Amino acid sequence: GGGRCGGGSRVRVARGFIMVVAEEFVALASEVADAAGVEILKFWRKPELRIEDKFEAERAMASSPVTEADRAAEAAMRRLIAERYPEHGIRGEEFGESANFQAAEYQWVLDPIDGTKSFMTGKPVFGTLVALCRNGEPVLGVVDQCVLKERWIGFDGVTTLNGEPVKAASNGITQLRDALAYATTPDMFAKGEEADKFHHVKSQVKRMLYGCDCYAYALLASGHVSLVVEADLQPYDFLALVPVVRGAGASIADWDGNALTLHSTTGRVVAAATPQLFQQALGILGKKTKAIVAQKNMFTLPPHSHSNNKAAALAFAAGALVAFAMARALK
Repeated sequence: GGGRCGGGSRVRVARGFIMVVAEEFVALASEVADAAGVEILKFWRKPELRIEDKFEAERAMASSPVTEADRAAEAAMRRLIAERYPEHGIRGEEFGESANFQAAEYQWVLDPIDGTKSFMTGKPVFGTLVALCRNGEPVLGVVDQCVLKERWIGFDGVTTLNGEPVKAASNGITQLRDALAYATTPDMFAKGEEADKFHHVKSQVKRMLYGCDCYAYALLASGHVSLVVEADLQPYDFLALVPVVRGAGASIADWDGNALTLHSTTGRVVAAATPQLFQQALGILGKKTKAIVAQKNMFTLPPHSHSNNKAAALAFAAGALVAFAMARALK
């Protein structure tokens, strides 16, 4: 929960930078998550829950559900912020931007239920996302799971779960082949290069799992998941995750390694528990990977091919030559 902590601020040095998020903002973020949880739990596993479909033609998954719980929760969240800080901007998934959003120094970005499909099927791996941005940079993030009563809060380079600090690298995994990875669904990747790169990552990790939305990033922050790779996301889907993941000592960025801000437009996100995993994932997902992958394939036999099967080896060599020619053409 979150009572007001007064007007003081906490000063910490996080990775060499002094960052300050006022304690009253942290307290408000918790109150906002509390308010959302109260509304969400009224509808939890209720058979009469009303569900509608939103349609956005430009997205890989054009249709997405919205429920009365989403709307009631966001309305409660917005009301609290507007009462406390009328000069702050607010953007939410369900009700859009406040009139002052673009001009405001402080901007709250809200997703009342990230994982509506999980919520409406009674699966408690959805989350309420609360982000506070200062001049477009996410400085405070909350991931709240109201059914399980779990709350991750990240700010000033530290992340806690229900008040206890968490560290993403606690499992010590540094190689993709050992990594347990998540994506919400394979359908979130657009056909072509985006889907191809995802499937390449999938082929490299120990196991790819699905269906957690924001909860996968929270589990990564706590050291249970090593990698999350997603696409087709909006700022309200990822901004709260940035301080939570980073505060746990992990990395999060777009697929080219760029920092995620209010102005990020690709919708592609990768989070990794250790720097080694992060670099390996970016090596597959980044812009320049087509030519690099094709050239590497020329000199690497696929797994299980080190046998006496000459025909298979010759076929692979022919494929490698084609890949090399394609790589030259792409340059």
